[in-house]
Amino acid sequence: MDKREATVTPELIEYIRTNVFPVYAKNDPAHQLEHIEYVIRRSLLFMRQFDGLNADMVYAVAAYHDIAHHIDKENHETLSASVFEREESMKRFFTAEQRSIIKEAIEDHRASLEYEPRSEYGKIVSSADRSVDVDAFLRRTHAYSLKHFPGNSEAQNMERCYQHMKDKYGSGGYAKHYVLDEEYHQFQQTIRNLVENRKAFEEKYRAVNYSI
Repeated sequence: MDKREATVTPELIEYIRTNVFPVYAKNDPAHQLEHIEYVIRRSLLFMRQFDGLNADMVYAVAAYHDIAHHIDKENHETLSASVFEREESMKRFFTAEQRSIIKEAIEDHRASLEYEPRSEYGKIVSSADRSVDVDAFLRRTHAYSLKHFPGNSEAQNMERCYQHMKDKYGSGGYAKHYVLDEEYHQFQQTIRNLVENRKAFEEKYRAVNYSI
């Protein structure tokens, strides 16, 4: 395990902050810059669990992984990878082989994909992309329901959140994790407790989304 501090090339950071980060303002609130910086921070932390990884590559995967979310949520991982692949300026920072690995890792990050990420870079950003804040998860799911299902009742929104939570994070859920992450472990345990106790879930949901 490499425990050295991950150091990203300053020129790469400057390029991405200037040319990539502003695009995230087009995404929905749950996938804007705050989320990207969260994934970057966790990705650079998790890469220390592996030997010989390139911090610039980890940074690039995390920085680009949701860039096309505003274009098509359902296919954003493929579209985001294509955005990176077409970025000529990335040739200044990475070899053709490195760019190919980064593209694959962006494609592989989505939790609902049925296959395992093809590289350690994909496993890192996929794991870093997971929420570790139960309240934030409940707020985001509620906000999504309000936007996309405006005719839903409170009970319908609550049921949708419960099923999404159960399908994604419950026992046997589709959200996979590939690194040691105590924050996520605690989050997952809290989620599973709510899945198993419907009354506690409903109380928590109302407290987070309807409290004054």
